[in-house]
Amino acid sequence: MTDQTVALVTGATRGVGKGVVLALCEAGFTVYFTGRTSRADGPAGSKEPKGSLEQTQEEAGALGGSAIPIRCDHLDDEQTRSVIERIAAEQGRLDVLVNNAWGGYEYLNRGEYQFAGAPSWARPISLWDEMFQAGPRAHYATTALAAPLLMSTSGALVVTISFFAGEAFRGDVIYSLAKAASTQLAAHFAAELQPHGVTSVALYPGLVRTESVLAAGDFFDLSNSESPQFIGRAISALAHDPDKLARTGRTLVAADLALEYGFTDVDGTQPRSIRSEF
Repeated sequence: MTDQTVALVTGATRGVGKGVVLALCEAGFTVYFTGRTSRADGPAGSKEPKGSLEQTQEEAGALGGSAIPIRCDHLDDEQTRSVIERIAAEQGRLDVLVNNAWGGYEYLNRGEYQFAGAPSWARPISLWDEMFQAGPRAHYATTALAAPLLMSTSGALVVTISFFAGEAFRGDVIYSLAKAASTQLAAHFAAELQPHGVTSVALYPGLVRTESVLAAGDFFDLSNSESPQFIGRAISALAHDPDKLARTGRTLVAADLALEYGFTDVDGTQPRSIRSEF
């Protein structure tokens, strides 16, 4: 058992999830994190940038805290249950759950680029299941299975990563609806968890300099972008706020929290909120 702040971050071999792990370790958390990719898997045959559980652990270990990788596919509820049971057995508490796992781009990993940006009638109906199963359903299952442990931990926090696309159509019906579902999931869990002292919020990043975004840098204006760690710094600040329960059920923006709590990105910049663009 430990008195240190314990977090679980899902889907953290790369992208936002990895950045959250790095930032929470930088803040001294004990961070359990999940992913499906290990170095032992070898090349995946995809052109998409890849990371691994081991790489995240190594980079986080250099920043402090403690990063503990667990291989888990959150499409499998029993694997998710096993993750929660391990944390309960080893730590006896869970202060922060970050729902970040996202597998909605599997069709791109398969090389099915013809469906990117295509209208709904020109895409397989199965893309709905992929985005919802590996997005809001995974978030739902993880939160439901972790709820008893969260409720037994004083001042626990659940952060569900979502995006502005859930508030307005941005060229992809399924993606927009999946993000809307994730945002609403955070709000509805807040109603259930608030009486038990657990805060539940949705958190929106801006344009994040993930591996995939940097690989396609010619197509993005990165002048007002955020590092993946910036989102983690927002979560750390929120976790340490003794009055965070007053925010439960709300949709928060990482750049807005940075101004309120007084933190910057890793390069010292102060990214602007893009809420006005949606």
